[in-house]
Amino acid sequence: MTAAPAAAIPDDRSSAAHYPALDGLRGIAALLVVAFHLFEAHARGDVQRQIVNHGYLAVDFFFLLSGFVIAHAYDHRWGNMSVADFWRRRVIRLQPMVVMGSVIGGALFLSGASSATEAISTARVIGVLLLGVAMIPLAPHAGLQQGDALYPLNGAAWSLFYEYLAYAAYAAGVRNASDRILALLVGLSALAVAHLAVFGPRGDLIGGWVFDGSGVLVGLTRVLFPFFAGILLRRRGRALTVRHGFPIAAALLVVALAMPRIGGTNRLWLNGLYEAGCVLLLFPLIVALGAGSGAVAGRSGQAARLLGNLSYPLYITHHPIVALYADWIERSHPPIVAGSGIGLVAFGTCVAVALLCFRFYDVPVRRWLSRPSRARRRETGPTPRASTTASGR
Repeated sequence: MTAAPAAAIPDDRSSAAHYPALDGLRGIAALLVVAFHLFEAHARGDVQRQIVNHGYLAVDFFFLLSGFVIAHAYDHRWGNMSVADFWRRRVIRLQPMVVMGSVIGGALFLSGASSATEAISTARVIGVLLLGVAMIPLAPHAGLQQGDALYPLNGAAWSLFYEYLAYAAYAAGVRNASDRILALLVGLSALAVAHLAVFGPRGDLIGGWVFDGSGVLVGLTRVLFPFFAGILLRRRGRALTVRHGFPIAAALLVVALAMPRIGGTNRLWLNGLYEAGCVLLLFPLIVALGAGSGAVAGRSGQAARLLGNLSYPLYITHHPIVALYADWIERSHPPIVAGSGIGLVAFGTCVAVALLCFRFYDVPVRRWLSRPSRARRRETGPTPRASTTASGR
């Protein structure tokens, strides 16, 4: 590919300064997360057999995008925006779909489709649902059949928990940190990522959804580097302007997340080295390519907008549907053709549910919740169009 000289990322942070290519990349990552979880049902816990093997790294990519867009959307606004107003905007952006994901999870669980439903009381399910809506994590074995999940009715919400912690760090002080201090944080957290991936017991970055000491350590390690690096990339980074930058970035992302497991069971560190390389080097490169793509026109632009709209609703609602598919696979052991056919139906269902939620729930609810703050928005300026969640957020 022929690259133009690296250009500074444009400093226009108005609502018009949008990154459609980054929206599209976020949507592609969300689709690969769904594919990863569907194939996971067939792998039966054997990471060596898993197809779309590194799909879980999409979460780390989401965290990087989140830091980038948070810096783009809010760094320049603190003179006219309070911490409370920042949190109000974040909650309005994220929580409606958190509620929907929890409700879908609770409804599917109570429908009787899950093999564990009979052993769980309705009152307990409702209690777990309310805790999930409030983003209160559950300790291991305190929830339902998915005993180790922070949010048993909607497993994907675990990354939102860590994203909120990252927002808290940003609002509490990182927003005022000098570039030198931020670079130090990025460097230290990069060492933590490399150590976990290469020297950890699994040879990968899997984990973060269990609310115990080791789970929280993995979750914090996974969020801190990409989130801080995304902020630094937005503040000091260089956009990579190349011909067909969006398709190139998309291809790199798909290959990175679909790559088979590396090194086998005898050389786990090789897989860890690959994953560290993706998170520390490749993902920032992909974001720089996306940021340098400018306006994405034609069919690519339409696809990027559709993928961007799909990304967060898909990520935050897919897990309960996939859990039913995994439960069916576990109980029925269908032949590969039948299992694959139902898997495609499950994939399509996840996409359809996400699109319906976006069109008829997420957008109207966020618009309604934002209505009381119109007077304040006249004082602080328009809300940036850029989406700001890490799981497609």
